[in-house]
Amino acid sequence: MLAHWLIDVDDFASPESLALFQKELPLEWINQALDETNKASMRRRKLPAELVVWLVVGIGLYRDRPITDVLDKLDLKLSNSLGESIAPSAIPQARKRLTAKPLEALFSLTAEHWTGAEDNKDTWYGLRLFSVDGTQFRTHDTSPLAEHFHYVKHSKTRHTEYPIVRLCALCSLRSRLLYNVAFGPSSTGEVNYAKQLIPSVPANSLTIFDRCYLSAELMINWSRQHGSSHWMTPIKSNTQYEVIEQLDEEGRDLIVEMSVSQHALRQDPSLPEKWQARLVLYPEQEQPNHIKGLLTSLTDSQYSLQSLLDVYFERWEVENSYGEIKHDMLEDEVLLRSQSVEGVEQEIWGILIAYNLVRLEISRIAKEAGVSPLRISFMMALRDIQDELMWCAIASPGSIPKKLRAMRERVKRYILPERKKRPKSRTVRISKTRYPVRSKHLK
Repeated sequence: MLAHWLIDVDDFASPESLALFQKELPLEWINQALDETNKASMRRRKLPAELVVWLVVGIGLYRDRPITDVLDKLDLKLSNSLGESIAPSAIPQARKRLTAKPLEALFSLTAEHWTGAEDNKDTWYGLRLFSVDGTQFRTHDTSPLAEHFHYVKHSKTRHTEYPIVRLCALCSLRSRLLYNVAFGPSSTGEVNYAKQLIPSVPANSLTIFDRCYLSAELMINWSRQHGSSHWMTPIKSNTQYEVIEQLDEEGRDLIVEMSVSQHALRQDPSLPEKWQARLVLYPEQEQPNHIKGLLTSLTDSQYSLQSLLDVYFERWEVENSYGEIKHDMLEDEVLLRSQSVEGVEQEIWGILIAYNLVRLEISRIAKEAGVSPLRISFMMALRDIQDELMWCAIASPGSIPKKLRAMRERVKRYILPERKKRPKSRTVRISKTRYPVRSKHLK
C-alpha cells in the first residue's frame, strides 16, 4: 500500500479525474441501458439506479462479502445533508425496482464492445474464433424458483436437490470474453438456448460446438445468419451420412450428405430435406471415447485437414471459463444468493458482467506482457482487481490511472508457464460417488 500512498501524494493536486468504473463501464453506457429499459431514476434517491447497477456487478465480484459490505467497500451510496445514509432494507427494494432488464442490456452492450476491441486482430484464417458451451447454476429450493426454473430429472422418481438454471454461452476462444448468453429454466435444453444465440453470431467467424449440439436445424440456421458464420462440431457415433466427394487419398477428408429429421422439419419448414457438410476424420485411436471426426461448414480447400483437426482442440480451453466463474468468483458456493426469479436473473447478469470485466483486464495485461490471455492467472488477477476496486473507492480520483498501470505491472508476475503437451489422448472418466446420497425430496 505504501506505493499507492506515494502515488496519492504525487497526484494530490492533479486535475485529472478518472474513476475506475467510468473507465471500463462509462456512465453513458449505464444510462443507455437504463433508458432502453425505462429504469432510469426519475427522482433523487440515496441509492439511484446507476449505483444499483454497480452494486449488482460488485455482488458478482465479491461473493465472500455481505451485500451491505459490498455497498460500503465500493462507496456506492449517497447521503443527505445530515450524513444519514441508506438503511439495509433499502437495498433489496432498490434491486427490485431495477429488475434484471438493465443488466441484460448492459451486458449486451459491453460484451459486443469488449470482444470487438480485444479479438478483432486475433483470428484464424481471418475468422474470429468462438465456442458454444453450457453450464448450470443452482438456486435456493423455494416454490417460486422450483416452479420457474424446475429440477433436472434423473428418472421418474429422482431429480436434483435444487432448482437448476441452465445457461448456454457464446464465448471467444482466444480471450474467453463472453459474447452472448441465453439462460432460463432447466426444462429447456442447451440446443434450444443455443438457437437463441443465432441472431448475435458475428460474420466472418468460426464457432466450435460440443457434440451434444449436433442438430441440422441449429447448424443450417447458424450458417444462414451471415453466410460467413461457420461452425464445427464432433460427429456423433450414430450419425448417418452418405459420402458425396472424397477430398484426399486416405479417405479422411470428405463431403457428406445427411438427412434432416422429420422432427426438425416440423420445427422449421424452411429446412431442406438433406444437407451437406465437410467431414474430417482423425486417425484410428485405441481409446473407445476418442473423437472420431469433425463436421464443419468450412468446405473451402484453403482450410487443410490438419488445421481443422488442430483448431478444434482450442475449444477445450473454454470449459475453464465456467470453472473460473464457479470456483474463483463464486468460491464454490452451492447456491446463488438471490431467492426470487427476478433476483436470480439479475444476479447472473451481474456475475457475467463482472467476469467479463476481469477477462478484459487480463486481456490488456496479456497484450502488455506479450503473451496469450490464457497464460494470465485468473485467480491472481481477480484478487488484485478486487483489492484495487476497494482502494480506488477511497483514493484521489487523479491517482487511479497510475494505480491501474501499477496493478498491471504487478499482475505480469502471475504469468503462467506454457502448458505442457498432453502425454496421453483425452478420455472420458465415469462420474460417480461411492457414498449414498440422501434426498430431502424423498419421504
